[in-house]
Amino acid sequence: MSLYDIPLNTLSGRPASLADHKGKALLLVNVASKCGLTPQYAGLEQLQQRYAERGFTVLGFPCNQFLGQEPGSAEEIQTFCSTTYGVSFPLFEKIEVNGDDRHPLYAELTKAADAEGEAGDITWNFEKFLLAPDGTVVGRFRPRTEPESAELIAAIEAHLPS
Repeated sequence: MSLYDIPLNTLSGRPASLADHKGKALLLVNVASKCGLTPQYAGLEQLQQRYAERGFTVLGFPCNQFLGQEPGSAEEIQTFCSTTYGVSFPLFEKIEVNGDDRHPLYAELTKAADAEGEAGDITWNFEKFLLAPDGTVVGRFRPRTEPESAELIAAIEAHLPS
């Protein structure tokens, strides 16, 4: 099964899939509103603004599995993201990224290894997966990797559609 085929729902509950973004480089991030890393929303939005016209988008997946740091409703999450960080990239429904109820998308994503060769469970909020325009996972960046880090920028630029 392609990552493009996995059913998703937008934050507003509308059916969606990664196929809606086929042909773009994608950065998938499990996000949370009440985390010490939440200010990364600003950097993610900067990436969105910088590269959107070149065939790139950030996709946010709220998750409440790490110390309950995303307790809000869909409306609260949307309001927080738009008013606090001006988030314009797509947000999806709150999901689980680890454990027995792990969303099928994250069941596939967590098979990908990071730069140190480590695959497996998501370690915290704001773990990032870079997908090439053909839908393959080409990078995994741990939560403390800032959105504007040289390594992440280089990986995004290397995978923008031509």
